[in-house]
Amino acid sequence: MSKPAELTDRNALEMHRMRALSAPAFFLLEDTADEIQERLNEVNRVFKTEAVVAPFPNFWATHFPTAKVVPDEDLLDFEPEAHDLIVDGLSLHWSNDPVGQLIQIRRALRPDGLFLGAVFGGQTLHELRSCLAEAEIFLAGGLSPRIAPMGEIRDLGAILQRAGFALPVADTSVKTVSYRSAFHLMKDLRAMGETNALAQRRKTIPPKALFAEASKIYAQKYSMADGRIPATFEIVYLTGWAPDESQQKPLRPGSAKARLADALGTTETPVSD
Repeated sequence: MSKPAELTDRNALEMHRMRALSAPAFFLLEDTADEIQERLNEVNRVFKTEAVVAPFPNFWATHFPTAKVVPDEDLLDFEPEAHDLIVDGLSLHWSNDPVGQLIQIRRALRPDGLFLGAVFGGQTLHELRSCLAEAEIFLAGGLSPRIAPMGEIRDLGAILQRAGFALPVADTSVKTVSYRSAFHLMKDLRAMGETNALAQRRKTIPPKALFAEASKIYAQKYSMADGRIPATFEIVYLTGWAPDESQQKPLRPGSAKARLADALGTTETPVSD
């Protein structure tokens, strides 16, 4: 059986992240880290062995000073059942095997340990994606992968189940950021370490006119009243627990002791065959 094609060029990704550190734009990471902390505050649990899977270890160490920070490589540096909390900080969209990475995280959790992950969702950068595609088709008559694929919330929730998590939950938060132009947006993406590191990207230098054309299309299609352009960032928060016998279980079909019709005060009408 042949090995499936890799999604991410890890060497390029690491180079982009190192470049970003020279003048970082981490406002999305800041918002995400704050949101994760708020969600953890709502959990009635004291965590003692925390870990974070993410790029930019110094950033995450500031927000989780007692946690082990693990690079988001294909093979995660975890011992089995070593942690009671594992956080993933906006890195799963670069994984070559998201389900496999989540399985590794679940195995690294102690029974009833919590996983809380943040991942870019499918609406992220949909404006830029469509404008780049339109510009490239116009100039070159074809397309090259330029933005990492982002999962839809339903699919992301499903991979939690596939990875063996109990009580999986996925919910989404959408943030719209305005920019003077598409070039200013792309400058921020560079400063986030989120530029094109797809393994199947075209390796040749893009035509000089590509980004200018995409910026023009962006302005034509999406300009706001003040002349700026919007950029959408959808962040999906994933929550799951390592299975444990103490967790609540769904009731067996037919085990209910009261009828829904009685609770609603209505008459139950049998459905004919």
